[in-house]
Amino acid sequence: MYSRTTDDYEKMILSGIKTVIEPSFWLGQARTSSKTLIDYWEYLINFERARAREFGINHYCAISVNPKEANNSQLANESLDVMANYLSKEGVVAVGEIGFDMITKEEEKVFARQLVMAEELKMPVIIHTPHINKVEGIKKTFDIIKNCNATKSRIIIDHNTEETIELSLSYDVIAGITVYPYTKVSSIRAVNMLKKYGTDRILINSSADWGVSDPLSVPKTAIQMEKDGFSKNEIEQLLFHNPNNFFKQSKNYVPL
Repeated sequence: MYSRTTDDYEKMILSGIKTVIEPSFWLGQARTSSKTLIDYWEYLINFERARAREFGINHYCAISVNPKEANNSQLANESLDVMANYLSKEGVVAVGEIGFDMITKEEEKVFARQLVMAEELKMPVIIHTPHINKVEGIKKTFDIIKNCNATKSRIIIDHNTEETIELSLSYDVIAGITVYPYTKVSSIRAVNMLKKYGTDRILINSSADWGVSDPLSVPKTAIQMEKDGFSKNEIEQLLFHNPNNFFKQSKNYVPL
């Protein structure tokens, strides 16, 4: 929501959305210092939470050094040195997004350090899968999860496609599907995956960033599911109970 307007919040509440969980994402260009990332965390925790509340929406966030920022070692390490102070703040329910972008050694180090931090604090984790070499990235992701002894039931492997969803579900994690209006995974493609793999251990999330995206992707996916014959209970399980049950593992999340 950092990149969206108040019109989006108004549309969201009119569409029945009561809660949003916003992960730390890339600014759109390289940050100049760790201080800009810390300012961004402050913004998410304080201003964005208050802005959402004006529209009757509960706003939570996840804090992290994003994979795209991990390749700047100085910025990443300076930010990680103070990140734990932000993970305990009200409204912070997860560590994320973390993971891979270009699958570099620098990304791997920053990924592992944050995964260990989340495990020590018993916090949920949102893991970003790379846009290229996605299968390779997911396999390497699970190697790191194993090496860090991270609790799989507290992990979302996000941005799955038809190519990766079965692989992600073969592990004891939650598989995320991010829905875009035109590019990447559309609501129709997401629903086709649900037809094949069901609704257990799957989360649907909306794209909401600087590009062509739509924070109403989740309710629009619900409409597509209904058109394709899913029951009301199946839709409610996927879009309400699954995320609600996952994030209530965080001490900072108030279950609905």
